[in-house]
Amino acid sequence: QVQFVESGGGLVQPGGSLRLSCAASGNFLSIYAMGWSRQAPGKQRELVAGLTSTGSTKYADAVKGRFTISRDNAKNTVYLQMHSLKPEDTAVYYCNVLLSLSGPPVGPWGQGTQVTVSS
Repeated sequence: QVQFVESGGGLVQPGGSLRLSCAASGNFLSIYAMGWSRQAPGKQRELVAGLTSTGSTKYADAVKGRFTISRDNAKNTVYLQMHSLKPEDTAVYYCNVLLSLSGPPVGPWGQGTQVTVSS
């Protein structure tokens, strides 16, 4: 059964950086597109970054130029490097398999990792 375990979140000041990790069960990252989504309080979950098996990426306008998605197939892990964090980036972040680079996410959701950007 596919499972995702996200980690790396925390409290960071505006302008700071964090790197999120997503460990996936099974050896399938080299085959499928993967993505990171986030859900802020009172808002719908939104896809913020996608990465295909061939290395193509796509980012939501709100994070373009600040976030970078990457993968290590040998470790079955997907990363989200986040720089220049803003209070509006505060959310629970999740990874998942994507049907395509633009989504939608498919498969089971993990517990997510909380990112809080505040001074």
